[in-house]
Amino acid sequence: MTRVLALTGVTGALGGRVAAGLARTAADDDITLRLVVRDADRAPALPATEVVEVPAGYADGPGLTAALAGVDGLFLVSAAEAEDRLAQHFTAVDAAAAAGVARIVYTSFLGASPDATFTLARQHAATEERLTAAGVRWTALRNAMYADFVPFFATVEDGAAVIAAPAGDGAAAFVGRDDAGDVAAAVLRSDDPGLDGRALDVTGPQALTLAEAAAVLGEVCGRPVRYRPQTVAQAWATRRPSGHPDWEVEGWVTSYTAIAAGELAAVSDVVPALTGHPARSLATVLREHPELWEALRA
Repeated sequence: MTRVLALTGVTGALGGRVAAGLARTAADDDITLRLVVRDADRAPALPATEVVEVPAGYADGPGLTAALAGVDGLFLVSAAEAEDRLAQHFTAVDAAAAAGVARIVYTSFLGASPDATFTLARQHAATEERLTAAGVRWTALRNAMYADFVPFFATVEDGAAVIAAPAGDGAAAFVGRDDAGDVAAAVLRSDDPGLDGRALDVTGPQALTLAEAAAVLGEVCGRPVRYRPQTVAQAWATRRPSGHPDWEVEGWVTSYTAIAAGELAAVSDVVPALTGHPARSLATVLREHPELWEALRA
């Protein structure tokens, strides 16, 4: 019997990868895809898919419930950072349950816990709890910090590329978004009940300190990059002038202090176990995606 999978976040980097991967094998897997988007004009053009528009996104519970009618499984990509992000997650989970969706695969974060150092990881933990309370089958993909983001940690100061952050000597098991997308697609394809109620750590093959990550970035882009440790006070002082609200700055800063606390260093075998290929190293991710660091080379 053909399964209907609804996918959110398909106009983004991760969701787009998952949608494209599932569409390539949809006929063989006997699935059809429903892309739930804010703006239908931005939806990717893929075979074996339908597009449903919910302009207000996760904030529109009734709209989501209608959009998810007849859906067997939902890929729920965590919302963009916002002050009401957790409320959006709760609304989306409740809407899916109300629509009769049997299974939700949710993009969480490594180290998700009510007392996590990283403020957004606490939100992910609360969302996982909501999934349980909703009474649906669920799997949480606790993605590590993306390797793709490492070039954006660096700024150019007086001609030198520097990663300045309060991460101490802690390490992070950076994962490539390509690998995270492959894992999500594999979980959605399988419908394996053995994955129900599980939070899977989706990581790269090794944990790197920011000094080590800076060295890898420098080697790949051909420009020296160094890591400069900051205190928490220094981190706030250098980021607050951006004009972003305090809750957002706190998220940035605590993502680094979570590294310092050792909360993002876990390395798992989830990528090779579920995809059949090894997890990409930071160097591999950067070499495969030069567009991520071209600005640094200039």
